Amino acid sequence: MPELGAHADFIIAAYGVTFVAVAALASFIVADDRRQRRLLAELEARGIRRRSAQTPAKPRASATSRKRHA
Repeated sequence: MPELGAHADFIIAAYGVTFVAVAALASFIVADDRRQRRLLAELEARGIRRRSAQTPAKPRASATSRKRHA
């Protein structure tokens, strides 16, 4: 192990706290991903679909283009 000098305890504690914080964030992200995927599956099972999953609708004519043709 490298020589850390007089501040070895502080350095090791800082690395430990950082490791715990990153692990907590990663576990939160994984848990949230699972929860969101489960919610999405429940909604799709009820027949509710995402707008992005639908085929694109034919563009509607805007008000200005209707005035030109009228």
